[in-house]
Amino acid sequence: MKKEILGLHHITAIAGDAQNNYKFYTEVLGLRFIKKTVNFDDPGTYHFYFGDKVGNAGTILTFFPWGNNIPTGRRGSGMATEIGYSVPVGSLEFWMDRFEKHNVIYNKPAQKFNQQYLSFLDPDGLKFELFETENDQRTPWTTEGISAEHATRGFHNITLTLNDIQGTAEVLTSIFGYELHSQESNRYRYVTRTVPNAALVELVEIPTEKRGHVANGTVHHVAFRVKNDETLLHFREKIEKAGLNITPPIDRNYFHSLYFREPGGVLFEIATDNPGFTVDESEENLGMGLKLPEKHEHLRRMLEEKLVKIN
Repeated sequence: MKKEILGLHHITAIAGDAQNNYKFYTEVLGLRFIKKTVNFDDPGTYHFYFGDKVGNAGTILTFFPWGNNIPTGRRGSGMATEIGYSVPVGSLEFWMDRFEKHNVIYNKPAQKFNQQYLSFLDPDGLKFELFETENDQRTPWTTEGISAEHATRGFHNITLTLNDIQGTAEVLTSIFGYELHSQESNRYRYVTRTVPNAALVELVEIPTEKRGHVANGTVHHVAFRVKNDETLLHFREKIEKAGLNITPPIDRNYFHSLYFREPGGVLFEIATDNPGFTVDESEENLGMGLKLPEKHEHLRRMLEEKLVKIN
């Protein structure tokens, strides 16, 4: 088996109010709530996972909802600034109508790399783009108000804003196996050929852009997908040889991870497919209970009393 990066695994962001976050992504955007757990490094706060039916890699959007008292972040250099989702061709009118109904801030459709897209903000100001994509064969999660004709399919791309793209591009091409696909002005689109979807990373180079600040309404890190632990260790060795600091493997219960900060300043993660989100809940019950790692199980009673009830 080839040891490859298989596109995006998940994207993690910071949110404010946990209930608002849950309602927006399940009711407005129509994602499935697949896991309610805590931040393993800060168990006093939630970690929410949203995705498709089973949380397939390339559909997983996660949040640390830190509450209403945290400051608002700032999109800027050294961070991921837009999250792109794939939607069926012809569905942008549906999404504009839906955003009007739910008072979502959005811009009218525009075009990028010969694709129609629609940008919008979530309640905390996190920026998204819906790209009309042909032949995305991923099975969507549907809800009463969002049919398969319009539903999101999973990630299309992630956009990183940088003062200088050279170091980041070197990681993408020399280590991760991406290649430059196309360029529009100061925007560079890189693609991996290992997967048909969630395969794009866009780098926007703005030398004068101020550094971003990670807080409410911003992306915390971007995770890339590998098949298994053997491949994870393969990439750890490659990244160390490139002179970058990288963590040892970390068990996140639903995948195993490595973390490193790429030269442009964005926090990257590499995450495995295994063991998946049904390791502690059945497929039909995903997201129903508060799931804790073994090391925090002794805190269950306290956490169940402290954490905001979600419904």
